[in-house]
Amino acid sequence: MKLEKVPAFVLLTCLACAGAREVASQTVRIDTDDIGGVVSGPAGPEAGVWVIAETTELPTRFARIVVTDDRGQYVIPNLPNGTYRVWVRGYGLVDGPNVQASPGKIVNLTAVPGARARRPSTIPRAIGSRCFGCPTRASSQPPVRTATPWRRVSTARPTGFGS
Repeated sequence: MKLEKVPAFVLLTCLACAGAREVASQTVRIDTDDIGGVVSGPAGPEAGVWVIAETTELPTRFARIVVTDDRGQYVIPNLPNGTYRVWVRGYGLVDGPNVQASPGKIVNLTAVPGARARRPSTIPRAIGSRCFGCPTRASSQPPVRTATPWRRVSTARPTGFGS
């Protein structure tokens, strides 16, 4: 074995290990009582969406909700044995399809974006131009105060309450 080839071999081995470590960091590690996976949407991983696991196989209905991290990963920990319906919910998303899963399984979910909400025609175009319920002023003059008698507020302690 030549001494010149050892550094190239070591370099290639280090690069291969670094690549394997990067792939391993993208997977979710779970225990036998967890459900985990990755939520992805049309633009890639979905961060900050809710993942809900629910079952009716226990004496009472049981649900656990977690939020995905910035890589779209989630882990629903410490679940009792049973079959769970798992789905995705979030702002701007339609509730995803229910996926049947049991603890100890990796479940990758897909986030489905919802239709854009239409703006009602009753909202004025410039919302900040005037307040709702306020009369419209035709002139730039400040509103005229009506004659209201000013009352003097007494700071004396009321009598007849306590001692």
